[in-house]
Amino acid sequence: MTDPSGPESASTSDAPLSRREAARARRAQSAADAGAGFQTHIRAARTEFESQVAHARAEFEEANARIAQRTGRNLLLAILIGLAAGAAVLGSLLFFKWIFLIFAVTAISLGIFEFGRALQASGRRVDLVPQLLAGALLLLSGAFTSLWLHWVAVIAAVVLVVVWRLLGQMFARDGRSYGDVLSDVLIGGFIQLYVPFMGSLAMVLLSQPDGEWWVLAFLIVTVAADTGAYFSGLTFGRGGRHLMAPRISPKKTWEGFAGAAVAALAAGVLLALFMLHLPWWAGLIFGAVILGTATAGDLGESMIKRDLGIKDMSSWLPGHGGVLDRLDSILPSATGALALFYLLSPLVVT
Repeated sequence: MTDPSGPESASTSDAPLSRREAARARRAQSAADAGAGFQTHIRAARTEFESQVAHARAEFEEANARIAQRTGRNLLLAILIGLAAGAAVLGSLLFFKWIFLIFAVTAISLGIFEFGRALQASGRRVDLVPQLLAGALLLLSGAFTSLWLHWVAVIAAVVLVVVWRLLGQMFARDGRSYGDVLSDVLIGGFIQLYVPFMGSLAMVLLSQPDGEWWVLAFLIVTVAADTGAYFSGLTFGRGGRHLMAPRISPKKTWEGFAGAAVAALAAGVLLALFMLHLPWWAGLIFGAVILGTATAGDLGESMIKRDLGIKDMSSWLPGHGGVLDRLDSILPSATGALALFYLLSPLVVT
C-alpha cells in the first residue's frame, strides 16, 4: 500500500496552489506593467506640456522684446499696471470721490517729486518741500473752493515757491549767477503751473454736477487715444516710415496718430451718447479736443525730457516709466475737459 502522506501525495496537493500563485503573480505583473505604462504616459504628457509652455513662453518673450525694442515698453507689465490703475480710478470715481482725491494728490505729488529730482540732476535748484506742499494745497483748493478762490490759490502757490527759492539762494551765498537764479525761479513756478495746477482742474471738474462722468470720459478718451496710437503705430508704422516729430519723439509716427484719432473720435461719440447724454456731433468735438490736448501734452513732456537728456522721469512704473510719464497727456486734457464742460453741458439731454 502507498502511504497517503508520502511524497507523491504532497506533490499532488501542492500543484493547485502553485497554479494559483502563478496566476496571482501574472495578474500582479500585468497590474505593475499597466501602472508603469500609465506613469510613463503621464511623464511623457507632462514633458510635452512643459515643452509647449517653454516654447510659448520663449515666443512671447521674443515678441515682447521686439515690441519693447520698438516702443520702449514692457507690454505685459504695462498692461497689468494700466489695468490696476484703471480699476482704482474707476472704482473711486463711481463710488468714493474722496478716494479719487487721495489718488490724485498721491499721483501729482509723485509727479512733482520726479520732475524736481530730474531738474536737480540737471543742475537746477528746486525746493521739493514747498513744491509738494503747494501742489497738495492746489488740488484741495480745486476740490473744495470756488473757481475764483482757486485762482487765488494758484497765485499763492507760485509766490510760495518763488519766495522760498529766493530766500534759499540768499542764505546760500554760493555765488550762483543771476541768470541761473532767474532760471531756478522760473522753473519753480513752471512746475506748479505744469503739474499741480493742471491736475487741480480735474478736481474743479469733479466738483461740478455729474462731474465724475466728465472726468471719467476725458480719461477714457485719453487712454483710447494712447492705445490706438500704440497699436496703430506698431502695426502700420514699422520702421518709422512717417515720423511725426523726429527731433522731439523719434518713435511717434503719423500712422500712430491716425490710430489715436480714430480711437479718440469713436470713444468721444460713444461716451457722448451713452454717458454724457450729448448729441453725437458733440462727442466728435469732445474726442477731437482731448486728442489734441493729449498729443500736445505727450510731445511737450518728450521735449522736456529731451532737454534734460533722459528717457523717462523715473522707473517707478515698469513698462510705463515714471508717474509723470503717464500724466503727460492727462494733465493738459483736464484743462480741455473743463473748458468743454462749460461749453457743452448746456446741450445735455435730461
